[in-house]
Amino acid sequence: MSLILNIDTSGSEAHVSLARDGQVIHSISNDTQKDHAAFLQTAISHTAHKTGISLPGIDAVAVTAGPGSYTGLRVGMASAKGLCYAWKKPLIALNTLEVLTASARITCVGLPEGTVFCPMIDARRMEVFTAIYSEELIPYLSPRPLILNEMSFERELSIRKILFFGSGSGKWKAVCNHPNALFHSTSLLPEGMAELAEKAARENRFADLAYSEPFYLKDFQALT
Repeated sequence: MSLILNIDTSGSEAHVSLARDGQVIHSISNDTQKDHAAFLQTAISHTAHKTGISLPGIDAVAVTAGPGSYTGLRVGMASAKGLCYAWKKPLIALNTLEVLTASARITCVGLPEGTVFCPMIDARRMEVFTAIYSEELIPYLSPRPLILNEMSFERELSIRKILFFGSGSGKWKAVCNHPNALFHSTSLLPEGMAELAEKAARENRFADLAYSEPFYLKDFQALT
């Protein structure tokens, strides 16, 4: 039996959840991105109060390590590492695109056989962070930044149906008219994160606490 505290501040909505054996027993969210840092500590205390569970007694802390919002990723990683140091617990660092795909598997039912999953995280203008995964999370296209145009995914769409989802999928939908392109409004869910965190814990895939950093996918560029 495992108890894992899950932290996601990678996007516009933040989540804190507590899961037992991969099943969420309590979650709380915040949809004001600039308040994620302040939200976390209150949400963690609220979770402990609501569940009656002493959080220093949990088994691990999981965090979405990226890609995503630069500031959000730093906030989440710093908070997760601080808790792990204080409670002497292992850290689980999850790829945000994989967590988003796990969330889509939960919400998207009845897909045509052989459909693959393409999460998209908005990276401003026509750029997204993206990848393509099978239902088993085997990567067909490795995580990368991509500037979208009418020819994007032409080869992949000629082979199979692809489900596009996530915060960046709307701008791709506006320029894509391929019959093999499917779209869904799935966002990152605590349930999807809990599932992957539990799997990582069972497989002892823990991050190096001292050297773990956000997975940005591209260098940070400050606005001027």
